[in-house]
Amino acid sequence: MSSFHRQAGTCEIITTTARLDEIAAILSQQTEIAVDLEMDSLHHYREKVCLVQVSTRHQSWLIDPLALPTLSPLAAPLANPDIVVVMHGADYDIRSLHRDFGIEVSNLFDTMIAARFLNIAEFGLAALLKMRFGIELDKKYQKADWSKRPLSREMCAYAVADTSDLLPLYDQFRVELEQKGRFTWLEEECRLICQARVTEKGGPLFLYCKGASKLRGHSLAILEELLQLRDRQSELLDRPPFKVLSADTLIEIAESKPRSLHELSLVKGMTSGQLQRHGAGILAAVEHGLTTPESRLPSFPRNGKKEVQERVKERLKNLKTWREKYSLDLGLDPGVMAPNWLLEAVADTQNGVKEELDGIPGMREWQKGLFSKELMRILAMA
Repeated sequence: MSSFHRQAGTCEIITTTARLDEIAAILSQQTEIAVDLEMDSLHHYREKVCLVQVSTRHQSWLIDPLALPTLSPLAAPLANPDIVVVMHGADYDIRSLHRDFGIEVSNLFDTMIAARFLNIAEFGLAALLKMRFGIELDKKYQKADWSKRPLSREMCAYAVADTSDLLPLYDQFRVELEQKGRFTWLEEECRLICQARVTEKGGPLFLYCKGASKLRGHSLAILEELLQLRDRQSELLDRPPFKVLSADTLIEIAESKPRSLHELSLVKGMTSGQLQRHGAGILAAVEHGLTTPESRLPSFPRNGKKEVQERVKERLKNLKTWREKYSLDLGLDPGVMAPNWLLEAVADTQNGVKEELDGIPGMREWQKGLFSKELMRILAMA
């Protein structure tokens, strides 16, 4: 029987500093621990960590940061290089731990990355636990508001399930990666993830709005006004921006430039409730964007990508042909082995020599060791 089934209904929720100190002491004695976080990004304007799940080989706990003045006792075990911290899809959790609590992880093992390096097509945690242990995860609370208290028994069971069987999965994946000679690949990827941090958005909001790059001139000015309006309303209502007005709706408004409530009501995606709550503000934003002087009109930064030279085109074609065959031989997804951005950077090198390949930002050491000679051979052909 899995640890999930043993613990699901009885897991202890940690709400006092004294008990957290005791748990941290237990964690500090382990050689590996499993960790996961639950957040409330789908429900509030400012996302925060609402729950930290931790499992050892024999026990699991739910740590409640909303009830605790600090999570600092966890800092030492999580940052201890002698303790493997096992997580699944750790990138954003690592960023959030540092953003909310200043906590860092030193020795990470990401089971999602491990699954990808083992060429497992279904690499979500639920699929992996079902495939490896026959455990069915109930994803009912995946989009729940984890800031609400008290947590139901079912929510606690859901949360525990995300860590209680991670360590047996880690055991299997570590052995398989070592057998394939790919454990050092995972170590490198995980070291980089441990350095990931949340960065504050800078510049106009349209830079972060999907679909904004197709807009020009006054349409882009209107979109920025609309995004600023949505952001203010989101903060006021304490709701995520996409739940106030969708990006698609804002872009359609920026393109159609409605001047009346009737015209605004014809915009696809605009509900009667949104019209009532935000209609006047939207029309004022459209008007403000339309009257923006030409000299102050925003523009979406273009990457200035020059016409791809024939030589580079030919190189890229050869590299993709090579990747298709080589990834098949390795039993590895082509995008995991060498993503498009990497092949494009390789194709764009001047002479295709080792020093140039070594200088490509983001190229991993395991990739250089695995196929840099092959890349140089292909580049020499065109």
